Amino acid sequence: MDRRAFRAAVFLAAVVPLLTSVSASAGDTDPTFQSCLLDCQKTGCVSDRCIPGCPPAITADGMTDGMVTGPLELRLLRWDCVSECKYQCMRDIQMPGVPQVQYYGKWPFIRVLGFQEIASSAFSILNFLATLYGLYSFLRLVYAKLPRKPMGDKGPLYEYSTIMAVYGLFALNSWLWSAIFHARDVSVTEVGDYSSAIALIGMSLLVCIIRISSLREEATRVMVSAPVIAFTTTHIFFLNFYDFDYDWNITVCTVMGVAQLLLWTIWAISTRHPSAWKVLLVAGGTALSLLLELYDFPPILGLFDAHSLWHAATVPFTLVWWSFLCDDAKYRTQVLLAMKRPSRGESKKVQ
Repeated sequence: MDRRAFRAAVFLAAVVPLLTSVSASAGDTDPTFQSCLLDCQKTGCVSDRCIPGCPPAITADGMTDGMVTGPLELRLLRWDCVSECKYQCMRDIQMPGVPQVQYYGKWPFIRVLGFQEIASSAFSILNFLATLYGLYSFLRLVYAKLPRKPMGDKGPLYEYSTIMAVYGLFALNSWLWSAIFHARDVSVTEVGDYSSAIALIGMSLLVCIIRISSLREEATRVMVSAPVIAFTTTHIFFLNFYDFDYDWNITVCTVMGVAQLLLWTIWAISTRHPSAWKVLLVAGGTALSLLLELYDFPPILGLFDAHSLWHAATVPFTLVWWSFLCDDAKYRTQVLLAMKRPSRGESKKVQ
């Protein structure tokens, strides 16, 4: 099972309101690779290259110090002897002209400054910055430019401002963990990436339901939010503390993501919202960008695989999505002001 399926599901949920696998791959089950790995862990060398600090030395308390003593970036990103041996063996086995194979569910990338997948990490940062810009523009619009509620309640007139702002924070958190995870794939970054992505899916599902259903009453929102929050939280705890079932996670995230895509598309087709075309643009662009996930290929120049290019493709759609949210705030504010404006007959009576 491929980790790309998970990120695709998450993106459906994240931009239209992003699953990894550690199963065995052809590369890591290859006897040549396994032999290289065992020799490296014993001798600290791969072919004629020896890894500083490997094999790990025994400390005074009888424990092993497995961290490499090479360049600073490797130490900062916590490359130990085992992970360094895996990387060096992958690079050593790969011969020019021979088709590449995956190791531990991932392509063998060229490491840059200690980053495992620097392209995917960099594009995740671009998505983070696009989300940050979009969230800033949205907050500046609803809190500083658009009319606010009358005295007694100084909040924005736009009734979805709070949930959209919270959604933006969830999206920022998810893209940040995506960048960290692609920089260095270890257990703690994997947990952070999965958990933040699932939380974003749950949050974006709430945004979808509340906005397209025009839920404005607080009590109604609570009734809708409670089961979604409960399910999302339970799913995160199930994965992290009971059974990290990749197949089940893919199923859950895909169903939630596709459901949101369909709901937003139906709403955009049926509504008279002046910016509904932006929702359709994001939905169509998302579908096209997923072709990169379906037709995977080894990394070009050892850096750019289909997944990294998919991350690059999501950047403009993120900007379009936040543009729609800003347009929605303007549109709803105008509608609310028009509803409160007295008719001509009422205006004469007031005068």
